[in-house]
Amino acid sequence: MARKRKPRAEGPAPAVAAPPAAAPSQNLPPEAGAGIVAVFALMMFVAPAIGVPNEEMLQDTLKSIVVSIAVLGAALMFFWDLRRSGRPLRWHAVLWLPLLLMAYALGSMAWSHTFLGGVESIRWFIFSLLAWLGLNTLARDRLPTLAWGIHAGAVLTSLWAALQFWTEFSFFPQGPHPASTFVNRNFFAEFAVCTLPFSAMLLARARKSSVIALLAASTAFVITAILMTGTRSALIALWLQLGIVLPAIAWRSRGQLAMFQWNRGLRVLAAGLLVGTVAGLGSIPTGDPRIAEEGRGLTALERGFKRTGSISASDPSLGIRMVMWKATMNVIERRPLQGVGAGAWESEIPLYQAAGTQLETDYYVHNEFLQLLAEYGVAGWLFLIGLAAWLAVSAWRTWRAATPEERADAPWRAMFLCSLLALMIVSNVGFPWRMAATGALFSLCLAGIAASDARLGIAGRWSAMRMRWNPAMANPLIGSAIGCLALAAYITLHAAESERKIVSATKIALTISGSANPNDPRWNPKKEEMLALIRDGVALNPHYRKITPMVADELARWGDWKNAIWIWESVLSSRPNVVAILANVARGYLSIGQPDVAQRYFERAQRIQPNAPAVRSLEVVLLSRTGREAQALQRARESIGQGIVDFDLASAAFVLADRAGDYAFADRAMRLKIEGWPQSAVQGWLQLGDMYALRAKAPDKAVAAYREGLALIPPARREGVLQQMPADYAAKMRVPGAVPAAPRPQTSASSG
Repeated sequence: MARKRKPRAEGPAPAVAAPPAAAPSQNLPPEAGAGIVAVFALMMFVAPAIGVPNEEMLQDTLKSIVVSIAVLGAALMFFWDLRRSGRPLRWHAVLWLPLLLMAYALGSMAWSHTFLGGVESIRWFIFSLLAWLGLNTLARDRLPTLAWGIHAGAVLTSLWAALQFWTEFSFFPQGPHPASTFVNRNFFAEFAVCTLPFSAMLLARARKSSVIALLAASTAFVITAILMTGTRSALIALWLQLGIVLPAIAWRSRGQLAMFQWNRGLRVLAAGLLVGTVAGLGSIPTGDPRIAEEGRGLTALERGFKRTGSISASDPSLGIRMVMWKATMNVIERRPLQGVGAGAWESEIPLYQAAGTQLETDYYVHNEFLQLLAEYGVAGWLFLIGLAAWLAVSAWRTWRAATPEERADAPWRAMFLCSLLALMIVSNVGFPWRMAATGALFSLCLAGIAASDARLGIAGRWSAMRMRWNPAMANPLIGSAIGCLALAAYITLHAAESERKIVSATKIALTISGSANPNDPRWNPKKEEMLALIRDGVALNPHYRKITPMVADELARWGDWKNAIWIWESVLSSRPNVVAILANVARGYLSIGQPDVAQRYFERAQRIQPNAPAVRSLEVVLLSRTGREAQALQRARESIGQGIVDFDLASAAFVLADRAGDYAFADRAMRLKIEGWPQSAVQGWLQLGDMYALRAKAPDKAVAAYREGLALIPPARREGVLQQMPADYAAKMRVPGAVPAAPRPQTSASSG
C-alpha cells in the first residue's frame, strides 16, 4: 500500500524542517463529532443486550432495527454538525470493499432475486455508512468510550445467558439455551468472543483498583458465558485469544499499558478475580434439564473442555455443514464470475445440491467466505482478497510500531485486529456477518483501524486520504439522512407487522394441530383468524420463507389442501426451486382433483432433483391416481431397490403391491415404513396383519403381525383395536399369553 510518513528526525536532513512527533495527524483532517462515538457505544450496548419477550418478532429483526436507526441517526448528527464547517473529511480505500458489494447487490436485483438483493444492498449500505462515520469520528481518546459500550453490552448479554444456563430463565423465546437474546446460542457465542479484546484492553489500561476489580470479574463472567454455550468455533477463538494473541499484544505494547505499572497487589487482584470468577461460576451446574440431557457437561467449565475435545472431522454437525459447503462449492465452480446474485444462495442452492436432495439444509451456508464467493462471484473475490491484504499489512504495521505516535496507537489497532481475527474464525462455520450486532462490530473494527491509519499519516491511493467537503452539501445530506430514517421507520413497522401476523398464524396452527381433533368445528373461528393473519402477513411480505410454509403444512394435515396450496405457492413465487414445496403443491392439486396441474409441478421438481425421495414418491402417486397402477408399482420397486424411499413412497408401494397380489413386496415396503418411521409402527403392523389375514390367506403371518402391533399398544387401548380385527383373529389375540407384554427397556446389572 502507498504510504505517506513524516520524515524522521534521525534520518537525512529534509529540505523542510520535520514536524513534531504529533504531526502525522496534520496530514489528514482531525476526527469530528465526539457525540457520534457515544451513539456507537450506546448502540453496541443496546443491540446485543435487548431482546423480544415474545415470538411475534425475530430477535435479530429487533437488533437490526436498533443498529440501522442508530447508524442513520448518527449520520444525521454528523451532517448537522458540519453545516458550518469547511474542513475536509476523511476517506479510506477499505471503504470501497463494502461499497463494491453494495453496488453488486443493487445490480443483481435486475437479474437475480430482487428482494434478497435489495436486502443485501441495504445491509452493505448501513455497514459502509457506519465504517465511514467511524473513520471520521473515532479519535484515540474516544476509543475507551466505544470499548466500554461494547464491554457493557457483552456483560449484560452474558447475564441473560447465565440465567438461562443456571435457572432455565425463559423471558426471551429461543432455541436451545443458553442463547441470551440471540435465538441461537452459537450466534451469542460468536458475538461475545469478538468483544473480549475490548474488555482486555480496558482492563490492561485501568489504574484504579475498583475499576480493575470490576473489569476482571466482568470479563471473566463473559468468558464463563461463552463456555456455557459449548460453541466450538467460539471456543477455538477464545483459547487462541487467551493463550496466544492477547498475551502477545500485551507484551508488545507493554510500554503503553498501565497493567505493567501495577504493583503486586493489583496484579494478584486482577489475576485472582479472572481465574477465580471463571473457576467459581464455571463450576455451578446447570439448572436447565434440557442442557443436562444433552450430555455435553453440567457446568460451564465441563462443557467448554468437553466440547473443545469433541472437535473432529467426524462430528455430525460438521457433517451437515459439509453438505452445505459441497453444494456451495458447486455454485462457485459453475458460476465463478457472476455468482448467483446477492443474497440468492437460499433461492438458488437447490439447483446445485447433491443428487437426491430435496430440502435445503439451511438458509445460510454457515461459512461467510463461501457464501460471499457463491453469491457475489468476482466481487466477492475482490472483497476477500482486498480485506485480507489490508488486514495483513495493518497487522505488520501494528507489530513494528516504532514512533511515539505509532506506539500510542498500537494497542488499539491490535484490539481491533484481535476482534477481527476472532470474527474470521467463527465465520468459517457460521454466518456472524449477517447478525446485526456482530456485523456492526465488524464495521467498527474496520473503521477503527482506518481512523488509526489517518492519524498516523498512512495516506495514499490505497489508504487514507482527504475528502473534500463543502458546507453547502450539508443540507441535502441532512435531508437524505432524514429520508433514510423515515424509510427505516416504515420498513421497521412493515417488517414488525408482517412477522407478528405470520408468527401468530403459525402459533394458532400448531395449537390446533396439537389438539385431539384438529377438524373439530369448535376450531373454526380460530382457523378463520389464522387464515386472515397469514393472508395479511403474506401480503405485507411475500418473501418471508422461514415460517410461512409451516402454516401450509398444518393445513395439509387437516385436509385443507386448497388453503395449503396457495400458501405454498406464495413461497414458490419467491423461492421457485424448493423441491419439497413443489412436491407438496403437486400432492395438493392431486388431492383436490386437478392432476394436470399436479403434473406440471411434478415436472418442475423432477427437473431439479429427479432422484429426491419426495419426487419419486410423487411420481408413484401420480401414476397410480391416473390409472397406471402397474407402472406405478414398477417405479416403486425401482425406487426401493435403489434405496430411494420416504414415508409416502413406502405407503403407496404397500397399497399397490397389496392390490397386485405381490405380498412379498408389500411386506418389504411396510417393514421399511415401520423401521424408518416408528411412529407409524402400530398401524403398519395391523395393516400387514389384515393383508395376510384377508387377502394373502397366511394365518401364521397374520397372527405374527397382529401380535407385533398389539405389543406396542397400552393394555387399556387393546380391546378397541381388537374390535377392528377379523373376529376369529381377535379371539385368538384375547387368549391369555397370546399377546406378549409390551417390551421393557433393558437395564444393566449395575444400574440399580
